[in-house]
Amino acid sequence: MIAAPEPSRPVAEPLGETTLLLRFGTRLDAAVNARVHHAAALLRVAALRGLSDIVPAYASLALHYDPGAWSRPSGAAWRQFADAVGAVLEAPAVAQPAPARTVTVPVCYGGAHGPDIDIVARHCGLSVQAVADRHAAGAYTVAMLGFAPGFPYLLGLDPALAVPRRSDPRLRVAAGSVAIGGVQTGIYPTGLPGGWHLIGRTPLRLFEVDGDPPCPLAAGDQVRFRPITAREFEAGADR
Repeated sequence: MIAAPEPSRPVAEPLGETTLLLRFGTRLDAAVNARVHHAAALLRVAALRGLSDIVPAYASLALHYDPGAWSRPSGAAWRQFADAVGAVLEAPAVAQPAPARTVTVPVCYGGAHGPDIDIVARHCGLSVQAVADRHAAGAYTVAMLGFAPGFPYLLGLDPALAVPRRSDPRLRVAAGSVAIGGVQTGIYPTGLPGGWHLIGRTPLRLFEVDGDPPCPLAAGDQVRFRPITAREFEAGADR
């Protein structure tokens, strides 16, 4: 069965009274996600009046805005705002968005920090070292932050490392745990319940409520993993 093509233009619809939702597709797809982040970057540069926040997801973009800035007798505020957004996305870019950041995340693979790496290795028919090597060799994109503050869903996992989620989710996963769930990888920012397979752990703090910013990773960032030793982990490697 051939999947239906994704729409060439985002579909706009109101999400409550102060949010416009742009839908770029329906699938977990790197090309669709790239369109989401490109649109977010263009809208940040455009700085439309009343626009207060831009929230990317896998295949959609939520735009929080002040409807009072767009309220006119000629039509609904959300439609006027949607028309302005569409004009930004369809017009030639006046200013180019800033290039995506690349963030390096140190990871101690296996052992006590990656208790499920043996399971992943058996499922994938690889050695434990090969799992670590392949995972660290990947070039990832933060598709979105979700589930919990600071949790990055990362696209770019080697298909050879895809593994179904655990049948028995843990009640608590340690902060910094690097995990695989299906065709994605991610990092638990705080102690949370979770059903992904844990293959390593980073000493980086991915969410601090008083931090500036609270989350060091943002949607659209590029991520590379750097293997470290257990001793480096205990020392709090930060590069």
